Amino acid sequence: MPGKRAVDTRAASLTRVTHPLKAALGSPLYRKLLAIRLTGQAGDGMLQSALATFVLFSPERQASASAIAAAFAILALPYSLIGPFTGVFLDRWHRQRVLLWGNIARAISMLPVVYFTAQGDSGLGLGVSVLAAIGINRFVLAGLSAAVPLTVPEPSLYTANAIAPTAGTMAAAVAAFLGVGLRQALGGGDTGSVVVLCITAGVFVVAGLLATRVKRGQFGPLPGEHAQSARQVVRGLADGATQLWHRHPARNAIVMVSAQRIAIGAGTIIAVLLLRLHINPPEETDRALNELALMLAAAAAGALLGAVLTPYMSRLIGPIRWTSISFLIAGVVSWWAVATASVISLIFAGLVIGFAGQVAKVCGDTLVQEWIDEGNRGRVFALYDVAVNVALVSGVVFVAWLDPLAENANLTATAIGVGMIASGLLYLRTRIGPTPPVS
Repeated sequence: MPGKRAVDTRAASLTRVTHPLKAALGSPLYRKLLAIRLTGQAGDGMLQSALATFVLFSPERQASASAIAAAFAILALPYSLIGPFTGVFLDRWHRQRVLLWGNIARAISMLPVVYFTAQGDSGLGLGVSVLAAIGINRFVLAGLSAAVPLTVPEPSLYTANAIAPTAGTMAAAVAAFLGVGLRQALGGGDTGSVVVLCITAGVFVVAGLLATRVKRGQFGPLPGEHAQSARQVVRGLADGATQLWHRHPARNAIVMVSAQRIAIGAGTIIAVLLLRLHINPPEETDRALNELALMLAAAAAGALLGAVLTPYMSRLIGPIRWTSISFLIAGVVSWWAVATASVISLIFAGLVIGFAGQVAKVCGDTLVQEWIDEGNRGRVFALYDVAVNVALVSGVVFVAWLDPLAENANLTATAIGVGMIASGLLYLRTRIGPTPPVS
């Protein structure tokens, strides 16, 4: 098992401290990976804030569930058709190069987005342009996740997986707030959105340049392990999917993260519709946007809390029980929040759902990394990312079909709450034995 020995040797040389937090942050290679993630996700936050304010919170553009669902479908589903193939490339290409050129490509993809925004065009052209940017982003995120086990010792994986996505989420949230504030400072119109998008392109360039601080092979894949031809792509995907299916802890972890993303998609669209159409007058777009920003900030705070508690709680009671508990809590709170339909309850729901999402993601990422061989890890993380994408769109489409104007929010909230509670209870049936040998 040369791959396993190489990983163990590299991990052992990173640090000798035993505390997981010190072991993770004490790794220079992990800190460099984290810097790339933070910068790139800050760009994601600015992009999302610019598009949200342009499309959903402009007085001249009325928000509707069907329009939002169509936008999500355009952005996510086409990528889902090609997404599994990215994993094979992550297992063949140097991930450092993926992070470098992927972020540069994201910066270039901003050019048509800026053009259509400057023209005030929120139609298909903008959707296709954003599709390219989002597709590259998913590829980059999958590469970041697949590289983590090569940067920290194995006992620190839970902590490393807690720090990276949580810090990335916080960076995206802070950058989103800055983007909204900058747009409003520039008058709140489409011109402000264009300026924010231009700055976003510059942030992506910086993220790409940060990858140059790392040597070509340091983020994997390991030398000599993945020499595949293009004809082996489909077979490689099948191998990754087969291993995932038989490694129940990894498979079930991905199912749970996907279930939580369904709830996030459904909950987000309900919150947007309630704030735009029911809690606030339709013309009060700035107030609705500020309230949504508070809800998203609460979600980021919940994610931070989940990241802080998860490494300890996972070791104390196990990742399965800890994830299940978070789902049970989030299921009850999400039902209550939407049924109450107040700004305060939605903010609290954002906090709890963000918490549950981070718990599921940290535990899920670590289980996948522990139970999937290095030779299949990039493929599985790409499949993982596609599953999350499809789940998010499914939640949005569910609300668009069931309650497009949020007139029966109680019924929708009940469905979300029951789904999360049922998922948490079913997940308790997962059993984790000794981790299989990595080949």
